[in-house]
Amino acid sequence: MWNRQTKTIPEFAKAFVVVLIASANTSVAQDFTIEGDINRGEAIYSRCKACHSLERDRTGPRHCGLFGRRAGSIEGFRYSKAMKTSDIIWSVRTLDGFLENPRKLIPKNRMGYAGIKDRQERHDLIAYLLAKNQTPDICN
Repeated sequence: MWNRQTKTIPEFAKAFVVVLIASANTSVAQDFTIEGDINRGEAIYSRCKACHSLERDRTGPRHCGLFGRRAGSIEGFRYSKAMKTSDIIWSVRTLDGFLENPRKLIPKNRMGYAGIKDRQERHDLIAYLLAKNQTPDICN
């Protein structure tokens, strides 16, 4: 998928990502298949940039290394008690639920965001995050 010479993802791979194919890590997929448009996901991620970054912690924690990571576990980041004690491992399934309604999945967390109600928008965002997490020079 990744072309080291041009440092690009081929066009055919940008349009849609099926999570079970995109990731060999079964803890990420957890038998939960989505189809998402990476380009639309990138546009949706611009809403997240007020607090988050892929590469570094800001008001919210970084998103590189997100999949397979325990919620509230980045060393040195100040999480809410609710997040630290949630026992959630970030996967496509858990992220989908969190993005839909953060306060429902983890009550009393500090993320001041109501969520993304539109299922396709969530899946587009997750596809983008998966792609970026698998892109050398960004998250590796």
